[in-house]
Amino acid sequence: MKILGIILAGGLSTRMEGQDKALLSLAGSPLVKHTIDRLENQVDGLVINVNQNHNQYEKFNFPLISDTIGGHLGPLAGILSGMNYASAHNYTHVITAASDTPFFPLNLRDKLFDETFDITVAKTISEVDKNNLHPTFGLWSVKLRSSLHKALSGDIRKVMAFVKLNKWKAIEWEKKDNDPFFNINTPSDMIDAEWIIKREIK
Repeated sequence: MKILGIILAGGLSTRMEGQDKALLSLAGSPLVKHTIDRLENQVDGLVINVNQNHNQYEKFNFPLISDTIGGHLGPLAGILSGMNYASAHNYTHVITAASDTPFFPLNLRDKLFDETFDITVAKTISEVDKNNLHPTFGLWSVKLRSSLHKALSGDIRKVMAFVKLNKWKAIEWEKKDNDPFFNINTPSDMIDAEWIIKREIK
Protein backbone atom coordinates (compact mmCIF):
# COMPACT_ATOMS: atom_id res chain seq x y z
CA MET A 1 0.00 0.00 0.00
CA LYS A 2 1.30 3.42 -1.00
CA ILE A 3 -0.73 6.33 0.33
CA LEU A 4 -1.01 9.87 -1.02
CA GLY A 5 -2.20 12.56 1.38
CA ILE A 6 -4.62 15.11 -0.02
CA ILE A 7 -5.20 18.36 1.86
CA LEU A 8 -8.61 19.68 0.82
CA ALA A 9 -8.30 23.47 0.54
CA GLY A 10 -10.35 24.02 -2.59
CA GLY A 11 -13.50 25.49 -1.04
CA LEU A 12 -14.79 29.03 -1.34
CA SER A 13 -14.79 29.82 2.43
CA THR A 14 -18.20 31.49 2.09
CA ARG A 15 -18.63 31.86 5.87
CA MET A 16 -15.20 33.41 6.41
CA GLU A 17 -16.05 36.88 5.08
CA GLY A 18 -14.56 36.19 1.66
CA GLN A 19 -11.10 35.22 2.95
CA ASP A 20 -9.30 32.02 1.98
CA LYS A 21 -9.51 30.45 5.41
CA ALA A 22 -6.76 27.89 4.83
CA LEU A 23 -4.34 30.82 4.63
CA LEU A 24 -5.57 32.56 7.78
CA SER A 25 -3.19 32.57 10.74
CA LEU A 26 -3.79 30.36 13.76
CA ALA A 27 -1.18 30.63 16.53
CA GLY A 28 1.25 32.21 14.09
CA SER A 29 0.90 29.74 11.20
CA PRO A 30 -1.58 29.43 8.33
CA LEU A 31 -4.33 26.90 8.97
CA VAL A 32 -3.12 24.78 6.06
CA LYS A 33 0.36 24.59 7.64
CA HIS A 34 -1.17 23.00 10.75
CA THR A 35 -2.72 20.38 8.47
CA ILE A 36 0.57 19.81 6.64
CA ASP A 37 2.45 19.36 9.91
CA ARG A 38 -0.04 16.76 11.17
CA LEU A 39 -0.42 14.80 7.93
CA GLU A 40 3.01 14.90 6.28
CA ASN A 41 4.59 12.15 8.39
CA GLN A 42 1.57 9.86 8.03
CA VAL A 43 1.73 9.52 4.24
CA ASP A 44 4.11 8.57 1.41
CA GLY A 45 3.47 11.79 -0.52
CA LEU A 46 1.37 14.93 -0.14
CA VAL A 47 -0.57 17.27 -2.44
CA ILE A 48 -2.80 20.28 -1.76
CA ASN A 49 -6.12 20.71 -3.56
CA VAL A 50 -6.61 24.44 -4.25
CA ASN A 51 -8.74 26.42 -6.67
CA GLN A 52 -7.55 29.95 -5.91
CA ASN A 53 -4.50 31.88 -4.66
CA HIS A 54 -2.10 29.32 -6.09
CA ASN A 55 0.90 31.63 -5.69
CA GLN A 56 0.34 31.80 -1.93
CA TYR A 57 0.27 28.01 -1.62
CA GLU A 58 3.45 27.49 -3.64
CA LYS A 59 5.57 28.45 -0.61
CA PHE A 60 4.62 25.17 1.09
CA ASN A 61 6.56 23.24 -1.59
CA PHE A 62 4.01 20.54 -2.30
CA PRO A 63 2.28 19.82 -5.62
CA LEU A 64 -0.90 21.85 -6.08
CA ILE A 65 -3.86 20.20 -7.79
CA SER A 66 -7.06 21.95 -8.84
CA ASP A 67 -10.47 20.40 -9.39
CA THR A 68 -10.57 18.55 -12.70
CA ILE A 69 -14.34 19.05 -12.87
CA GLY A 70 -15.44 22.69 -12.81
CA GLY A 71 -18.27 24.29 -10.90
CA HIS A 72 -16.93 24.16 -7.33
CA LEU A 73 -18.61 20.83 -6.60
CA GLY A 74 -17.16 20.45 -3.12
CA PRO A 75 -14.77 18.01 -1.43
CA LEU A 76 -15.58 15.11 -3.74
CA ALA A 77 -14.13 17.07 -6.66
CA GLY A 78 -10.90 17.57 -4.72
CA ILE A 79 -10.79 13.89 -3.83
CA LEU A 80 -11.22 12.98 -7.50
CA SER A 81 -8.35 15.29 -8.48
CA GLY A 82 -6.22 13.64 -5.82
CA MET A 83 -7.11 10.18 -7.10
CA ASN A 84 -6.15 11.25 -10.63
CA TYR A 85 -2.75 12.39 -9.35
CA ALA A 86 -2.38 9.24 -7.25
CA SER A 87 -3.15 6.99 -10.21
CA ALA A 88 -0.55 8.75 -12.35
CA HIS A 89 2.10 8.42 -9.63
CA ASN A 90 1.51 4.79 -8.58
CA TYR A 91 -0.27 5.36 -5.28
CA THR A 92 -2.80 2.71 -4.26
CA HIS A 93 -4.79 4.84 -1.81
CA VAL A 94 -5.41 8.43 -0.85
CA ILE A 95 -6.01 9.79 2.61
CA THR A 96 -7.91 13.05 2.84
CA ALA A 97 -7.77 15.82 5.42
CA ALA A 98 -9.62 19.13 5.53
CA SER A 99 -7.44 22.22 5.71
CA ASP A 100 -9.70 23.85 8.33
CA THR A 101 -9.33 21.13 10.99
CA PRO A 102 -6.07 21.84 12.86
CA PHE A 103 -6.34 19.25 15.65
CA PHE A 104 -7.03 16.00 13.79
CA PRO A 105 -5.33 12.87 15.16
CA LEU A 106 -1.71 12.00 14.49
CA ASN A 107 -2.72 8.35 14.16
CA LEU A 108 -5.19 9.04 11.35
CA ARG A 109 -3.51 6.71 8.86
CA ASP A 110 -2.93 3.90 11.34
CA LYS A 111 -6.52 3.81 12.55
CA LEU A 112 -8.16 4.28 9.14
CA PHE A 113 -6.10 1.50 7.58
CA ASP A 114 -8.30 -1.50 6.74
CA GLU A 115 -7.78 -3.10 3.36
CA THR A 116 -11.04 -5.05 3.61
CA PHE A 117 -12.94 -1.82 2.87
CA ASP A 118 -12.78 0.52 -0.13
CA ILE A 119 -13.33 3.57 2.11
CA THR A 120 -12.87 4.15 5.81
CA VAL A 121 -13.99 7.46 7.32
CA ALA A 122 -13.51 9.07 10.71
CA LYS A 123 -16.17 9.65 13.32
CA THR A 124 -16.18 10.85 16.91
CA ILE A 125 -18.20 9.38 19.71
CA SER A 126 -19.17 10.80 23.07
CA GLU A 127 -21.77 10.12 25.73
CA VAL A 128 -24.30 12.29 23.89
CA ASP A 129 -23.34 11.68 20.28
CA LYS A 130 -22.54 8.22 18.94
CA ASN A 131 -22.47 8.96 15.24
CA ASN A 132 -20.67 12.20 14.39
CA LEU A 133 -19.16 11.37 11.00
CA HIS A 134 -16.26 13.30 9.45
CA PRO A 135 -16.11 11.95 5.89
CA THR A 136 -13.57 14.51 4.64
CA PHE A 137 -11.14 12.51 6.77
CA GLY A 138 -10.97 9.18 5.03
CA LEU A 139 -8.82 6.53 3.42
CA TRP A 140 -9.91 5.80 -0.16
CA SER A 141 -8.89 3.15 -2.65
CA VAL A 142 -7.74 4.70 -5.92
CA LYS A 143 -9.74 1.94 -7.65
CA LEU A 144 -12.81 4.11 -6.99
CA ARG A 145 -11.58 6.85 -9.35
CA SER A 146 -13.85 5.97 -12.29
CA SER A 147 -16.94 5.51 -10.17
CA LEU A 148 -16.29 8.82 -8.38
CA HIS A 149 -15.94 10.61 -11.71
CA LYS A 150 -19.23 9.09 -12.84
CA ALA A 151 -20.95 10.10 -9.59
CA LEU A 152 -19.73 13.69 -9.87
CA SER A 153 -20.79 13.84 -13.50
CA GLY A 154 -24.25 12.93 -12.26
CA ASP A 155 -25.96 14.54 -9.27
CA ILE A 156 -23.91 13.30 -6.30
CA ARG A 157 -22.26 16.11 -4.34
CA LYS A 158 -22.27 15.07 -0.68
CA VAL A 159 -19.31 13.01 0.45
CA MET A 160 -21.36 10.48 2.42
CA ALA A 161 -23.73 9.98 -0.50
CA PHE A 162 -20.82 8.60 -2.50
CA VAL A 163 -19.28 6.76 0.45
CA LYS A 164 -22.49 4.80 0.99
CA LEU A 165 -22.41 3.53 -2.59
CA ASN A 166 -19.27 1.58 -1.71
CA LYS A 167 -17.91 -0.90 0.83
CA TRP A 168 -17.16 1.41 3.73
CA LYS A 169 -16.62 1.56 7.46
CA ALA A 170 -16.54 4.31 10.10
CA ILE A 171 -13.57 4.37 12.47
CA GLU A 172 -14.14 5.82 15.93
CA TRP A 173 -12.23 8.40 17.92
CA GLU A 174 -13.44 9.41 21.36
CA LYS A 175 -14.43 13.01 21.95
CA LYS A 176 -13.01 14.16 25.28
CA ASP A 177 -12.26 17.81 26.06
CA ASN A 178 -12.44 18.76 22.37
CA ASP A 179 -13.61 17.12 19.21
CA PRO A 180 -10.37 16.08 17.45
CA PHE A 181 -12.11 16.93 14.18
CA PHE A 182 -13.22 20.40 15.24
CA ASN A 183 -13.29 22.46 12.06
CA ILE A 184 -13.12 26.19 11.52
CA ASN A 185 -15.85 27.75 9.39
CA THR A 186 -16.37 31.22 10.89
CA PRO A 187 -14.33 33.94 12.63
CA SER A 188 -15.77 32.81 15.98
CA ASP A 189 -14.52 29.28 15.31
CA MET A 190 -11.05 30.72 14.85
CA ILE A 191 -11.29 32.35 18.29
CA ASP A 192 -12.33 29.00 19.78
CA ALA A 193 -9.35 27.32 18.11
CA GLU A 194 -6.98 29.87 19.63
CA TRP A 195 -8.39 29.06 23.05
CA ILE A 196 -7.94 25.33 22.47
CA ILE A 197 -4.27 25.87 21.59
CA LYS A 198 -3.68 28.08 24.64
CA ARG A 199 -5.29 25.47 26.90
CA GLU A 200 -3.20 22.65 25.40
CA ILE A 201 0.02 24.65 25.86
CA LYS A 202 -0.76 25.07 29.55
